Amino acid sequence: MPAKAFSAKHPVVLIGAGNMGGAMLSGWLKSGVPGSAVIVVDPGPSPAMLATIGEAGATHLAAVPAALKAGVLFLAVKPQVMEGVLPAVKSAVGPETVVVSVAAGKTLGFLEKHLGKAAMVRAMPNTPAMVGRGVTGAYANSAVSDQQRERVHSLLRVSGPVEWVPGEADIDAVTALSGSGPAYVFYLVECMAEAGRKLGLQADLAMRLARETVAGAGELLHQSPDDASRLRQNVTSPGGTTAAALAVLMAENGMQPLFDAALAAARKRAEELAG
Repeated sequence: MPAKAFSAKHPVVLIGAGNMGGAMLSGWLKSGVPGSAVIVVDPGPSPAMLATIGEAGATHLAAVPAALKAGVLFLAVKPQVMEGVLPAVKSAVGPETVVVSVAAGKTLGFLEKHLGKAAMVRAMPNTPAMVGRGVTGAYANSAVSDQQRERVHSLLRVSGPVEWVPGEADIDAVTALSGSGPAYVFYLVECMAEAGRKLGLQADLAMRLARETVAGAGELLHQSPDDASRLRQNVTSPGGTTAAALAVLMAENGMQPLFDAALAAARKRAEELAG
């Protein structure tokens, strides 16, 4: 990321320095965004976050000052509190500002209602962003210039790949798939461990085996050029133990209809959060 793309004159203003905002901030600083170009607005950041801000030479504020105009206004607060936060940050939106929201369900129409017409991006990262292994879906409105999109892409890219979608409605599907997806994987580990316990393994051993199996499989998927179906086939010997298990998981009433229903429920909830 070219540091010259960001400056104190047109700063990156981060609203909210919780888990996701803090992860993004750490990634920006490590990738070369100068601390002098970053302003963090949060009334109560953690001591660790305050230390990160101070060490980087960034600025921490409890509220947005009236004279501040953001180059990028990055909204990293929970969707449930977004409506209460936006009036206090509206003054930071100027003619050159691009607004980026990572709040699930909050549409561009909702943002425009509170901030006015502006260049805006809806983005949906996921929690592996905290370790630099996330993935983000993003949608930009027609007011976003190529330069602004490139700038936003570089900020989002610090936590992992960025996938731009053609329609805003696609963000709700991204939320259901990858935004909420880590929780599905964690629950898979829980289910595998519990099944192992029921087969007679000690509970802590079953959990360690399940945890490392999923982590290792994920890393293999990350590093391999093969797609998931090919990797699955490589593990599955005809008539073997894996094939016996997959016959259950891939049955008509197996995992696929469960995931279909689960993601549909998540997307519906994202749509409901839009209000």
